Amino acid sequence: MRSQEEIAQLIKKAQNGDATSKNILVTENAPLIKSVIKNFKNRGIEYDDLYQLGCMGFLKAIQNFNESFQVKFSTYSVPMIAGEIKRFLRDNGIIKISRSTKSLHIAINRFVDQYMNEYEHSPAIDVIAQHFNITEQEVVFAMESGRAPISLNSIVGDDEGKDLTLMDRVASEDSIEKGMDKVALLNIIKNLAPRDKKIIFLRYFRDKTQSEIASELGVSQVQVSRLESKILKNIKEQLIQ
Repeated sequence: MRSQEEIAQLIKKAQNGDATSKNILVTENAPLIKSVIKNFKNRGIEYDDLYQLGCMGFLKAIQNFNESFQVKFSTYSVPMIAGEIKRFLRDNGIIKISRSTKSLHIAINRFVDQYMNEYEHSPAIDVIAQHFNITEQEVVFAMESGRAPISLNSIVGDDEGKDLTLMDRVASEDSIEKGMDKVALLNIIKNLAPRDKKIIFLRYFRDKTQSEIASELGVSQVQVSRLESKILKNIKEQLIQ
């Protein structure tokens, strides 16, 4: 694995037109590019086309990167990669959802209604995943396919009634360049441990209170509060590495 100094040297050479350095950076960062484009699968674009768009975004990241940003190049490149794909989706019409995903979304909604009628509370994500024999990530994607996209700038609040967003809780202007796309944050969340990811998902994407999450996880509200603080601290540290 290359050091940050070696990566910086390759970037400078690439910015000066060295094709070999560009190819090395793209090749060695292929796993990163692929991890970002996974978020855009099943949206009407072939995988190879997604990868090409991702590479275009990555090359733009190389050209525009500056060490004065005070962020790792990999962190900086994630929103550039995603941004290239987003622009393509925006310029080429509404994001498409496959028929199978739509059918799964409807089936999950029916199961949730039946479960709530029987148990008087909504099923956890892992319960839904087990019922349909799919992964928790597939459950989340199918459930969200029928909803408007959620912005990380949306007001979600906290238990004290303050108007806060997820980015308010984990990042400041000093920790990441102002105006940078928030996709880097989503990429960090995606790689959290299952329980930590579930807490963040329920707290900030399902607007659950700490008490509701505690009840679902079978722990106390105090434990959820401590876990949430620890997770947010971990996310912040990754953002500013």
